[in-house]
Amino acid sequence: MDIILDKFAKCLTQIRYPTKKEHWNIAGVLKNRSNQYLKFDVGDMSTFSDGLLGRKGRTSSNADKMVFETEKAWIILDVPEMKQYLKKHKTKILYLEKLKNDLEWNISIAK
Repeated sequence: MDIILDKFAKCLTQIRYPTKKEHWNIAGVLKNRSNQYLKFDVGDMSTFSDGLLGRKGRTSSNADKMVFETEKAWIILDVPEMKQYLKKHKTKILYLEKLKNDLEWNISIAK
């Protein structure tokens, strides 16, 4: 299992992993934040040629939320809103700092 998934799993209860390729990495309920069962797309960020941190976005994701790991927190973004952002801006790269300001739904969970 991925190290990032092991670390993020500590933020969840009722954990479940996909049994086949389902375009999400882990599902569960955010501890002390929600009672909603959600599917999460969790992956490492990359540094792109412009020096900014981000991830490649996929409109095929079946996840409810996308998770970014920073040094001090987990940043969780809404996938349906992110998909609209990708289409509107005609991009496939999601820069974390830009998304935190441009998207309406996001939460930060301190590590």
